[in-house]
Amino acid sequence: MRRFALGLIAPLFVLALGSGTVLAGGPPQIGFYVDDAPYRTVGTPTDFSGTGAPAHSYDRIFVLGANPQGGDFMNVAEAKPGDRDFNGGRWMVTPVSWDMIDPFQATNADDLIALEADGLISFGAPVKYFECPVIKVPASRR
Repeated sequence: MRRFALGLIAPLFVLALGSGTVLAGGPPQIGFYVDDAPYRTVGTPTDFSGTGAPAHSYDRIFVLGANPQGGDFMNVAEAKPGDRDFNGGRWMVTPVSWDMIDPFQATNADDLIALEADGLISFGAPVKYFECPVIKVPASRR
């Protein structure tokens, strides 16, 4: 009986994944940078706000805000798959305020942390906690 049930569920699961990809319109676009490289993700409905999980169980993703030339800058994350301290795609959304420097598209969290230490930008309190995958954009797709 168990094999029969698995035999029915597995094809339905694959069908659901396939139709989700088609409905989403194909692979996602570049969404953020990690260590100067572009990454993309697929949005998920997760919300870990208020769960009481410790801050160290999340990686920060910095929201750079509006580009003065129009639109928004892409976010910058501090970790990626393969990094020793990567938390598996659990994110703490951290807003950036451009206090004493003109906004620009940063691509590395270390640069943002250095700017914050120099008093040129500041980080706000986390505004959201969630989970999503981190997918490196191949050089051929940039």
